[in-house]
Amino acid sequence: MLPKTSAVNEEQFTEHFGKLLKDHDGIIHFSLSKEMSSAYNNAVSAAKQFKNVYVVDTRSLSTGIALLAIYASTLVKEGVGIKEIYEKCLARVPFVQASFELKRIDYLYKGGRCSMMALLGANLLRIRPQIIVRNGKMVSGKKYRGNYEHIVKSYCKDVLEEFDTPDLSVAFVTYTTASDEIVEYAKQTLKDAGFINVYATRAGGTITSHCGEDCLGILYINDGDKFDGGAI
Repeated sequence: MLPKTSAVNEEQFTEHFGKLLKDHDGIIHFSLSKEMSSAYNNAVSAAKQFKNVYVVDTRSLSTGIALLAIYASTLVKEGVGIKEIYEKCLARVPFVQASFELKRIDYLYKGGRCSMMALLGANLLRIRPQIIVRNGKMVSGKKYRGNYEHIVKSYCKDVLEEFDTPDLSVAFVTYTTASDEIVEYAKQTLKDAGFINVYATRAGGTITSHCGEDCLGILYINDGDKFDGGAI
């Protein structure tokens, strides 16, 4: 049975924000892209009921969101005000590089995120597609064929070549299922490219429900030629 996902509703956000504000001066909430979920609009509606609650449309997913949250945490430690943190994070949103390669696209199709024609073509040709998050939506990138190890190597190489101005302070290898060897290869590839902190993480339930098994991505902020806000 295919798992189903649903967005956090306004009432849940209102309750959550209210609890946090009992012990905190303000909130910056980093939301899944509004192009993928109604959670963003629900969070915005809830935030209007409070003061000092800001909602960031990350235009991303998974650890693409985490990259912005980590950046925000460094600004908090530096004593930056909440509104300025919010604005600085918004400025970095367009540069979050979030992509992954898929073993199969059945899950995307069943979740309404790809067409029947795309599904049939991928299955017929045994294609493993690259999915890139662009303008808040998941779009198809390069097409891969072959064994899993070869595909991951090609995918990592292609991403680093296309998104070639990274902030090297932090990157993620995020996956649903993968062997230790595959994950370590992806991590080492990022380290060889100069990334200082590379974290391997398992994808959460929502992402896994739509991507299926053997999905792996590398994620980082691609604004190394523009960013001057200090290391993450």
